[in-house]
Amino acid sequence: MQAIREVSFQIEREEYVAVTGPSGSGKSTLLYLACGLDRADTGTVRFAGTAPKSPAEWTRLRSTQIGFVFQTFQLIAGLTAVENVELPMMGVVASERERSKRAAALLERIGLGSRANHRIADLSGGEAQRVAIARALANSPSVILADEPTGNLDSHTTAQILSLLEDVRKDHRVTLVMVTHDAQIAERATRVIHLLDGKVAGEERRREPA
Repeated sequence: MQAIREVSFQIEREEYVAVTGPSGSGKSTLLYLACGLDRADTGTVRFAGTAPKSPAEWTRLRSTQIGFVFQTFQLIAGLTAVENVELPMMGVVASERERSKRAAALLERIGLGSRANHRIADLSGGEAQRVAIARALANSPSVILADEPTGNLDSHTTAQILSLLEDVRKDHRVTLVMVTHDAQIAERATRVIHLLDGKVAGEERRREPA
């Protein structure tokens, strides 16, 4: 069975897009295809008008242009918050001092400056997701892909994380593409793509809030 089929659309720079649909509709697969973590059997995925031709090209793009926020955080529990944020900079930012400085600044930006030296295992779910967002911003990407970023969080923390992602999008002028099964969360986006059984079942556009 194909997870995604006959899907074709374009996302513009600085758009805020929500991809929604029931479980099993292909939402996460679509996001993984969009950043090269999965490869399509047929068809083409283009980034900034160009189709990466190899896994190495996708790796370079994920290192420099694409920040990914996982639902389950995918942080290293034994490392501190600041060490987790520094990891994506390895091989991209040569200076150890600059890596440390940038990671600390990002954690301060998301309200976790005082928790920078705490291990992930000692943080709450909401704090861990904030660290994951800071990590996604480590190399100043132009696109952030977020896969159910609030799926494991309570309603209060969900609101905080959504506001943080939206602020990051505006402040850093990045494209935000977020997968969610929650219609209320999707309504915050300016464009909603509905998936069903691996196909685009509909699309809505909204004006940017003033």
